Amino acid sequence: MTMDPVTLAVVRGSLEQIADEMDLQLIHAAISPIISETNDCANGIFHPVTGETIAQGRYGLPVFLAYMQFTVQKVIELAHEDGGFKPGDVWIMNDTYLGGSHLQDVQIIAPVFVEGELFAVMATTGHWMDMGGNVPGGWAPRATEIHQEGIVIPPVKLYEEGKLNKALVAMFKANVRLPNEIAGDMAAMVNVFTVGNRGIEALVKKYGRPVLTDCLNEMIAYSERQMRSYIAELPDGTYTWEDFIDNDGIVDEPIPVKIAITVKGDHMHFDFTGTGPRARGPLNMSRNTTLSSCFVAIKHIFPDVPVNGGTFRPISIHVPDGTLLSAEYPAACGGYLDPMGRVIDVVFGALSKILPDKTPAAFFGTIGVVAISGTHPRSKNYFVGVFPYPGGYGATRASDGLINGTPPQSMANFMSLEMSEHRFPLRFDYFRIRENSGGAGWHRGGCGTEYGFTTLSDTTVSVLGDRVDYAPFGICGGASADSNSVTFHTKGRDWQPELRSKQEKEELVAGDSIRVGSPGGGGYGNPLERELDAVLLDLNRGYISPEKAAELYGVVIAQVLPAHAGTPRYQLDAAASQKQRAQRTGKA
Repeated sequence: MTMDPVTLAVVRGSLEQIADEMDLQLIHAAISPIISETNDCANGIFHPVTGETIAQGRYGLPVFLAYMQFTVQKVIELAHEDGGFKPGDVWIMNDTYLGGSHLQDVQIIAPVFVEGELFAVMATTGHWMDMGGNVPGGWAPRATEIHQEGIVIPPVKLYEEGKLNKALVAMFKANVRLPNEIAGDMAAMVNVFTVGNRGIEALVKKYGRPVLTDCLNEMIAYSERQMRSYIAELPDGTYTWEDFIDNDGIVDEPIPVKIAITVKGDHMHFDFTGTGPRARGPLNMSRNTTLSSCFVAIKHIFPDVPVNGGTFRPISIHVPDGTLLSAEYPAACGGYLDPMGRVIDVVFGALSKILPDKTPAAFFGTIGVVAISGTHPRSKNYFVGVFPYPGGYGATRASDGLINGTPPQSMANFMSLEMSEHRFPLRFDYFRIRENSGGAGWHRGGCGTEYGFTTLSDTTVSVLGDRVDYAPFGICGGASADSNSVTFHTKGRDWQPELRSKQEKEELVAGDSIRVGSPGGGGYGNPLERELDAVLLDLNRGYISPEKAAELYGVVIAQVLPAHAGTPRYQLDAAASQKQRAQRTGKA
C-alpha cells in the first residue's frame, strides 16, 4: 500500500502523545509513591487483532511496554473465547507466567470501540506497593514459590460492560497490607482509559476509521522494514557472551546467563542454551519477560527505529525449558529485575563483537531494592516504602556512561528524600555520587550512587539485589565497574548480609542504619588512551580518586590545592603523565 508519509507521521505522533497523556494521568492521580514518585507504571495502545504494540508512553518503564504486548495478546485470546470484547469491559491480571515481571505489577486492559466496532486495545500497568505474601512490599529474597510473594490474579474481568466487580475488589483489599492505597491506584489506572478513548475518538473524527486502520498497519510494517535493513548490514555469524548472577537468594552459587546471537541475512536469532536452571529463590523470570529483556536491549542499540510490534518481528528467541529465564509455576519471580539486567548485558556483550561503535558496556545491572515497612510512630498507620537503585550506565564509543541513571530495564526513579522522610520514620544521612564506581576506559563508565539512612523507630528492612561477585563488565578494552555494596549497622556494629546483597526482614530499631552503594557502568576502550583533560575533570568532580587516577589512567598529579567551592583542586603534569603512559604500554 502507499501511505502519505505526512499523515503517517502525524498519526504516529498523535498516538504517542495519547499514550504520554495516559502516563501523566496515572502518575498524577496515583496514591502510592511507587507510581506517583517512582513512575513505576506504563501505558500503551495495541493492535486489535494481533495485539502488537502500536504506541507507548515515554514516561513508562521499558520492561512493561515490552511485555504488555504478550498480556494483551492473551486477553484478546480469552475475550474471543468469551464471545469477544464488549464496550465497558475491563480486564485485570498480574499472572507472572502469562504476562511477565512479578506479582506487584498489575496490568489492566480495555478495548477501544469506534463506531461500534473494535478499533484498538489499551493497557496500563502499575506497581502496587503490596500484594500480601510473606514480605511487605513483595521483595522476598528467600521466597521459593510464587505464593510466598503475594496473591495471583489470573486474567479476569474487573468491569463487565461497565459494571464493576465489587466482590473482586473486596478480595484484593482483604489480601494486601495497604488496601486503601491499592484501591486508589486501581481507580487511577482504570481512569487512564478515559484519556485514551478521548484522544482516539478525536483522531477518528479527524481522519476516519479506514485511514487510521491503514496507518496502524503501516506503522508496524515500517518498523519491521527498518529493523530488517539494519540487521542485513551486519556480518553473518554467531556471537556469544556469558555473565553470572551472584546467587539466587537461597543457594550461594553463581548462575550463568549465556547467549548465542546468530545473524543471517535480515534475521537475528537469540539462543539462551547453556543458561542455568530454575533458581530455588526469587531470581527467576518468565519466558515473556526474557523476550522483553531482549527487546529492551535491541532498542538501546537501534534507538531510531519506532517502537511497535514490527520492530521485533525480525528477531526470534529460543529460551530452553527449565531455566531461570523460562520460569513456570510455582517458581518465585519477585527478583526478576536482576536476571533481566543480566539478559540485557549479555545481549550487549555479544553484539559488541560486531557493533562496537553502537553497543554500550554493561550497565550497573541490579535494582538493589531496599524495602522498608512497619507502623509509623506518629500516625499509627502501616507503611511500606520501596527504594530502587540508580546507578551508572556503560560507556560507548560515543560518550562516557550516564551517571546516576535509572535502571534501563525499568527506568524507576528514586523517591525524593524529602517525601520519603515525610512518609516514613527514617532520616537520610547522605545521598551522593559513588566515587571510583565507574569502569575505567577511553570513555569512562557512569558512576553509581550511594546512600544511607537511619531509622527513627522500629522498622523491618529487606534487600534484594545482585552484582556483588560479578561486577558490570567493560568492552573493547574497558575495565569493569565497582560492584554492589550493602552494609547494615545494628547493635553498634557494621555487617554485610551472608549473601552480600540479599537480606530478608531484618528488624531495625531506632538508631540502626543501612548503607548501600550501586555499581557503576563498564568502561569502553583502553583507559591509558583517555584524554588527560577528561581524567582531570573526573578528578575535580569527585568521580575518581587521585589514587585510582594514577593506577587506572596512568596520570601524574602535579598539584593538590586546598578545597574551595568552585576552585579545581587538582592539576596534572601532562609531560610526566604521557611518559608514564608510554612506559606502561611499552611505547617509551
